[in-house]
Amino acid sequence: MEGELFPRAPREIAPGAVHLPDWLGAEEQRELLRECRGWARPPAGLRTVRTPGGGTMTARQVCLGWHWYPYGYARTVVDGDGAPVKPFPARLGELGRRAVADALGAPAARDAAYDIALVNFYDADARMGMHRDSDEQADAPVVSLSLGDTCVFRFGTTRGRTRPWTDVELRSGDLFVFGGPSRLAYHGVPRVHPGTAPPELGLTGRLNVTLRVSGL
Repeated sequence: MEGELFPRAPREIAPGAVHLPDWLGAEEQRELLRECRGWARPPAGLRTVRTPGGGTMTARQVCLGWHWYPYGYARTVVDGDGAPVKPFPARLGELGRRAVADALGAPAARDAAYDIALVNFYDADARMGMHRDSDEQADAPVVSLSLGDTCVFRFGTTRGRTRPWTDVELRSGDLFVFGGPSRLAYHGVPRVHPGTAPPELGLTGRLNVTLRVSGL
């Protein structure tokens, strides 16, 4: 945010977990938003995720490369319209490696063959419970990019969903990377602050683009 008394600084939240504020510039955010709007259209578009217990996630989701469903991956939208999953853009792979290099250093990014993107859309009432990204067969760092409204991102430990945890404010353009000893840490989004997106972005709500390496 321009004009802040104390500009936000990069911060290591836990070993292997790093927050880089304002990592995406304004034009990069607008371009990524344009792409997200295209990916969200059917077929294989934005959907409501249903859990095995019969509940639904309040954040809606579209997948690229591999389709995630609780708790596995497929090449088609097996819990939606059945269409083939949209391809994973090479540009996102390059973005993921650049993100890891900036957050954790070049060696961590060298062999990261990103091939999955999960795009989650949060409206004002959406939340994400504490969970860990454990359905992949690779241990490459997870890359998380934020667009639109500010959220509270809760980052815990690998031991369980309960405390201790650290709450991090993620704003539009922020990057969060977690790998190494924090790769399987529990994390979630307990709160979104509506109306906090940069007006020039033209987005109501929050988009989170999460990049992963499947190992499949």
